[in-house]
Parts: sequence; structure tokens; C-alpha cells
Amino acid sequence: MVTGKKIVDEVSGYLRVFEDGTVDRTWTGPPEFGFLMEPVSPHEEFIDGVAVRDQTIEPKSGLAVRIYIPGNDHDVHSTGQLPVILHFHGGGYCISQPDMYMYYHYYTRLVRSARAICVSVYLRRAPEHKLPAPSEDAYAAFLWLRAIARGDLSDQWISSYADFSRIYLVGDSTGGNLVHQVAARAGADDIEPLRIGGGVAIHPGFLRAEPSKSFLDLPDNPLLTREMVNKFMSFALPVGSTKDHPITCPMGPQAPPLAALKLCPMLVMVAELDLLRDSELEYCEEMKKAGKEVEVLMNHGMGHSFYFNKIAIDMDPETATHAQKIIDEIISFMKRN
Repeated sequence: MVTGKKIVDEVSGYLRVFEDGTVDRTWTGPPEFGFLMEPVSPHEEFIDGVAVRDQTIEPKSGLAVRIYIPGNDHDVHSTGQLPVILHFHGGGYCISQPDMYMYYHYYTRLVRSARAICVSVYLRRAPEHKLPAPSEDAYAAFLWLRAIARGDLSDQWISSYADFSRIYLVGDSTGGNLVHQVAARAGADDIEPLRIGGGVAIHPGFLRAEPSKSFLDLPDNPLLTREMVNKFMSFALPVGSTKDHPITCPMGPQAPPLAALKLCPMLVMVAELDLLRDSELEYCEEMKKAGKEVEVLMNHGMGHSFYFNKIAIDMDPETATHAQKIIDEIISFMKRN
């Protein structure tokens, strides 16, 4: 952890900003949760049926992805092409990255269960990089897949095993916002030969400048507090913007009208005890009013991003059941779309 410098702003446990503009994201919260934030090294050998590789996709900018691929009998599959999950991590646009254990333990499960490739994007983070930087990174990764599909670029795993007619966008928390953004941009672009089967926004970070009832009334969750939301947004939003920004509030008046967008089918997962519950449900209602195809799964009795808390999954059968249900519902959605 960086020391000896004056802290000018912080989010308790997660992030400290120093007077010279540098940022320290060393975990300083309860030590028993520290392992969730630790990086997991890539391994091209199959461990528990999954191999993992990091790949720089834009040498000039350094934009990189983490690629997961399932094995078959301790080798790469031999039963045909695999669907591709393009994944956008959460963290309020400020923390987290794909190599953290909390993502590794869950997305290896999804890759193994869904028999799918997962490409998880190392998004730029605020306060160093404000919005729309992570949205630009997310779409750049999508265009990288398009370039491979067209034969303009190659990747040892994607080129060999990807079924480019089955692309699925999946995002956690604020990564769910990027699912909407990428889907909307792709709908106005020539993406051939890619086909987006659908988008999955898990507890997306939808907000309005005017707080919702759930944001005001529900208790803070260890994985999402009011302080975290307000501080992360103050770091991430462009100067002069509010939470009604088109990326944070795609159903609001500053965003393109939903009815005018060409969007893939969407699955939105909402945690009943999530501070963001009401704004997530508002997005779903506005999508339906706009004639868009949207399904809603409610995680009853659960809080924001509960499925990353491996301690709770291991100790509480109800949490484990709900975490597995998310994987099951994603797989079912992919099969239908």
C-alpha cells in the first residue's frame, strides 16, 4: 500500500486518492475478505476444466482481456464451436479487474457449466479515467472480436473455437450498464459476421440524480454502500455531469430514447435487497414500454453482487442456491437466444 502521502479522498476499504493524483486500490477492509480481491495468475493448462490467458488486444493503448476457455477431458473441446461471453466487470467504474479471485471463482464456474468462452475486459478505471472511458474499452473489445471473425486479426483460442453467431454480453453491477451501451452501439453498427444473442445485466448500476426509494430506505450492503455509490460516481462522472448521465441512467432524458435503439434481448437480474433495485426495475419497465425484449430475474432475499462473496456461498446454502440460479438462468437464456 502506498504510504507517506496525503490522502485527499477515499472510499473506505477500497480506494485512496492522494494529493499528487495517484490512486491506491489496496484492500484495507476486513482482512477475511481480502482473498476475494487478490489477483489470480493466468494458466494455460486446464485447472478444474478451465484454462485462462491474458491477452493485450490494443498494443498502443495497452487494452487487455482475460480469456477463459473450457476443456473437454483435460483438453480443448472437440465437440464444435463455443459461444462467446463478452464480460464487463463491475466496481463502480473505479475498482476491480478481471484477474481478481472474486471474478475467477465465479466465471470459471460459468465457463465450465455453459461450455462457453469468456472474454473479460480490463476496463480503464476512474478517477484516472472518467466515463466514457470504460464504455469505449468495452466496445473496443467487441470490435476486436469482430476483427477476428472477419479474419483481419487472429487469436489462438478465439479463432479456433469461437462461434461468432453466438455472442453474449454479460456485465456485473456497473458492467451491466456497459452491456446496454455496447448493445446499443452494436445495433447501429455493421457487426457482420458477429451476432449478439443477448445481453445479461446482473445487478446493473443504474441510477438517477434523484435517489430511488430503495436507495434511501434499504440498509447498506458490505458489497455496496451509499458512500461507495456516491463517491465512485463523483470520481467516474465527467465534470459537470450528474447521475442522470446517459451511461448511468440509460432510461433517463439525457440518454437516447430506448424506442429508437436496436437492442438484443436482455436479461436483467435484480437483487431484492439491492440499493439499486428500484432504478434497475425502472429500466426494465421503460424497456418494455419501448417495445424491447427484456426478462427480469429477482434474487429474493439477496443483496448487490452477493454471488461474488465466496465465504457466504460456502457457508450459507440459500446464498449458494441463488448463486447457482444465476448461472443456470444465464445458460438457459443463452440456449433460448
